[in-house]
Amino acid sequence: MASRIHREVYVRFWREYGTVEVDDRLCLPHDLDIQVSKLKLMKANHTSQKYRLEDNITKHYPQQIAALQERIAGLENDIQTFEKYQGDTDKDTFRMCVANRMFFDKKDAGTAVLNLCKDVKTTNERVDIGQFCGFKMSIAFDFFSNKFILGLKDKLSHNIELGIDVLGNLQRMTNALENLPKLLDEAKQKLLNVEHQLESAKSEVNKPFEKEQELSDKLERLSELNALLNMDEKGDSEPAIEDEEKLEKKDNDRVSIKEKLAEMKGKIAVISPESDERKNRENVI
Repeated sequence: MASRIHREVYVRFWREYGTVEVDDRLCLPHDLDIQVSKLKLMKANHTSQKYRLEDNITKHYPQQIAALQERIAGLENDIQTFEKYQGDTDKDTFRMCVANRMFFDKKDAGTAVLNLCKDVKTTNERVDIGQFCGFKMSIAFDFFSNKFILGLKDKLSHNIELGIDVLGNLQRMTNALENLPKLLDEAKQKLLNVEHQLESAKSEVNKPFEKEQELSDKLERLSELNALLNMDEKGDSEPAIEDEEKLEKKDNDRVSIKEKLAEMKGKIAVISPESDERKNRENVI
């Protein structure tokens, strides 16, 4: 039944409008409805993406840019500090202040640092222990890694895991300071990327939904098809209504006949036996 109605809808649509899109001729109205649902979902995703872009433009990207700019400034400052005191890492000119005592031997300085770790009893609480290459030194115990962390801080903090090798610990500290220029380059590259993402977001946020016209056309076509479909269903229901009216009329006719028969029976019952006997006597005379 539905397939026949659908075919008739397409034929009527062709006759009334003179054209039907290929997609509409090849699919049933519910298929067109599926296409409309998909387009609506795409539009909803486009709207959600637009809101995300607006949040990134007004909040997230500016926050990232500010944080990266601050990190770049801190790294530039720390690099200048290390360059100023870089000679303190050489073997011949080495020096480190630990617990207010100046050490000129690397092994002795490394041993003093490890000895101070024994006095750290509170988890994640940093204890200042001295100075190296213009950076303040502090140590803390990390409960999760179960290791002692040494921090070097001037403008920014740079952390190193301490091991049992005293000379190895000093080498890791030196490597961390020598790695600052690389960290600076990475921060600058991240800043360029975020700034590029910000500009891209600004250009994307104002773009309309690219399939807005297609969605509008299919919504209009679906509305017209549904209207024609409703007209066909209404037309099919009219004969049924007429049949019901005919049946109701026949029932009313039957009731009328029954009422007439009942009325005639009542009239016959009114005639008494005495009147019949009087008529018979008159006939005999």
